[in-house]
Amino acid sequence: MFTQINSVGLFGMNAFPVKVEINSVKGIPSFDIVGLADTSVQESKQRIISAMKNSGIETKSQTLVINLTPASVKKAGSSYDLAILTAVLAVQGEALTDVGKSAFFGEVSLGGGVNAVLGALTMAIEAGKNGIEKVFLPYENAAEASVVSGVSVYGVRNVSELYAHLRGEKLIAPQPPYTPSAAAYENLPDFSDVKGQENVKQALTIAAAGFHNMIMIGPPGTGKSMLAKRLPSVLPVMTFGESIETTQIHSIAGILDKNAPLVVNRPFRPVSHTASAAGLVGGSGVPRPGEISLAHNGVLFLDELPEFDRRTLETLRQPVENREIVISRATGSARYPCNFMLIAAMNPCPCGNFGHPAKQCVCSKLAVTRYLSKISQPVLDRIDIQIEVTPVSYNEISNDEKGLSSADIREKVEKARLIQETRFKGTNIRSNSEIPSALLGEVCVMDEAAREMIKNVFDKLGMSARAYDRVLKVARTAADLDKNEFINKKHVSMAISYRSLDRKYWSRS
Repeated sequence: MFTQINSVGLFGMNAFPVKVEINSVKGIPSFDIVGLADTSVQESKQRIISAMKNSGIETKSQTLVINLTPASVKKAGSSYDLAILTAVLAVQGEALTDVGKSAFFGEVSLGGGVNAVLGALTMAIEAGKNGIEKVFLPYENAAEASVVSGVSVYGVRNVSELYAHLRGEKLIAPQPPYTPSAAAYENLPDFSDVKGQENVKQALTIAAAGFHNMIMIGPPGTGKSMLAKRLPSVLPVMTFGESIETTQIHSIAGILDKNAPLVVNRPFRPVSHTASAAGLVGGSGVPRPGEISLAHNGVLFLDELPEFDRRTLETLRQPVENREIVISRATGSARYPCNFMLIAAMNPCPCGNFGHPAKQCVCSKLAVTRYLSKISQPVLDRIDIQIEVTPVSYNEISNDEKGLSSADIREKVEKARLIQETRFKGTNIRSNSEIPSALLGEVCVMDEAAREMIKNVFDKLGMSARAYDRVLKVARTAADLDKNEFINKKHVSMAISYRSLDRKYWSRS
């Protein structure tokens, strides 16, 4: 007897339809799986046989051959268990319903339970693209998959429950589509809690409006980390498409919150300087997403930037430019999006007191050179905004008056983003930070005074072409916040001032 069951395979974020073909003949009992199945797939034989016995389902003596098609594509992981088990039930002569236009994926335990798998949302999306109407998957994954339109999702707790449903004895209720609660959008740190630092808040507003990368340099205790943590609260609310894409990455990484299976707040990923290159960009045998992909559509925060290994920092250069990362392994290549805002913070020297108004720096020039040289000029060139964070005065910190709230700043940011959305309608560009060099002349139109200023400054400061482009992009965002069609001298002056700290600190080294 021959039959086939639908399933979905996954490698990185690349999902693909898989047919579980099974052929059964009378003979010596055996259970073979072919179709480029790795060890974890081969081990499903023991899991399925044990699960059926412990669920009270008779296993008939027969020769079973299972083929996972397409046979030319490597299959890895335990998510094929549920489809293989369903195929075994079908060839045992069971009258099963709901298998024609249905797909099955999930891990089966020895006791008959159905365990959660990684990447369920991505697999459910792929199933829907291929005409699947019903998806049967682990109960723990049902909520995240329920956001896929056009597909009915059935959460399966154990093999007995699935068996009863397929025989029409006791049906599993479809999972209602998940809707985030209002509380899911709340409880973000607010900028009104931050005393002083108005110039830094202005720079962060520009960074948020144009999705620009930014570095904050200043002594310890000046609030660099506190300011960075509040940045997601002023970024525009995520679109449904952004939420889906971000949730896919978090699901594949296995960090999705079971109580909030759809990511609705922009990620904020603080990374320790002890992180390896693989931890930052992703890796392992079957490539998993790294921190840069987990920060997709949000903020990647690197504190104590010079403490990172220099080679680790250099791995950021290509992803920052291309907004995606390709991880190649012998088993294949996985492509992950990583459109993030890079926010970095650092002390100005090893002791942290260079430039402090009240404390003296005790570092030697050699120590400072070694400290700062860990950050290369190509990395600095990819950071649009550099801002100095100075200690807060007593008058500022003792003032009970609250500053602008995150809601006030977000309103400005969203208005600027709306201008950009209109400007780039019909293109793949979503913010000013993504403007390609070929479009800068068309998009970043300056008045005469602004052109004269940037002309004088370019040679004087020895700007690279990349730095020049980034000055124009920041100036364009500043003009958008002012609702100006043309970039004027004020906007150019502001953008140039945000490129001055490399001369103050790195020229000293």
